[in-house]
Amino acid sequence: MGNVLAFCEFGDGALKASALSNLTFARAAAAAHGGEVIALLVGAGAAAAGPAAARYAGKVVTVEHGDLAAYLAETYAPVVARLAGDHGATVVTATATAVGKDLLPRVAALLDAGMASDISRLDGATQFTRPILAGNAYAQIEVTTPVICVTVRQSEFPQAEELGAAGEVVAADAGAVDALGARIDRVESQKSDRPELTSAKVVVSGGRGMQSGDNFKVLEELADLLGAAMGASRAATDAGMVPADWQVGQTGKIVAPNLYIAVAISGAIQHLAGMKGSKTIVAINKDPEAPIFQVADYGVVTTWEKAIPELVEEIKKLKASR
Repeated sequence: MGNVLAFCEFGDGALKASALSNLTFARAAAAAHGGEVIALLVGAGAAAAGPAAARYAGKVVTVEHGDLAAYLAETYAPVVARLAGDHGATVVTATATAVGKDLLPRVAALLDAGMASDISRLDGATQFTRPILAGNAYAQIEVTTPVICVTVRQSEFPQAEELGAAGEVVAADAGAVDALGARIDRVESQKSDRPELTSAKVVVSGGRGMQSGDNFKVLEELADLLGAAMGASRAATDAGMVPADWQVGQTGKIVAPNLYIAVAISGAIQHLAGMKGSKTIVAINKDPEAPIFQVADYGVVTTWEKAIPELVEEIKKLKASR
């Protein structure tokens, strides 16, 4: 028997959608291990977000310290590893976000634990399924170490529902915080009124065929009309057309919205690995042989310069008639 320690990302006093997917996995893992779910919040604002997290977990542990204000794997990993031991965790889990994928392998090393990365299904207490070969195949793996570290693919687990009663919130001491010589010189962040890319119900993505960053403004207008998040192919982000955190794909973000609109994206296998789980895929590309059409539910063979303004105009008319 053992508990599940779920590292949960948060912001503005609430859990992120990615954390709710992680908690869905954590509940299933706790049932398999015969323990309880303990949600762990680390960093500035953890105490304030504790009550919100308590709606989803029977126990919430918060850790705040001046040296933990901004995420740094060197400072966060020892805290997570120590608390896993303190709370009898046999599973330590996080969502496979940029933070989770950076943090959990370090935690695993500190705990001498086996690692199951980017899993899409829990098959048993120690067995997991994960995608391989850019999502074209799946592997079932087994981890037999006493403690198991797991990162969870957000698109494969629904968001956890609230519990019937709020859980307990306790504060834990950060202990000695040692950055091992690492330091944060500057933190840059971008705020947007659009939904988060990995949790959005609609995503509008552009590719190299958009030609320039200025042309993405047309897609942004479409996204704003649909209440959508903005995405892009790696070719577009590598070319500097749009921010790197818009990247969808094997080396970017994995998304599975209800509607994915791919504009001027050829459909390289790395990009398909990040979005082919979408419920409905619409592809707009002037090349009728583009690989994106192989996974698209609806395909339009035309230029974005023609298709997008027409689509924007029709959506505006529809909205005006309501």
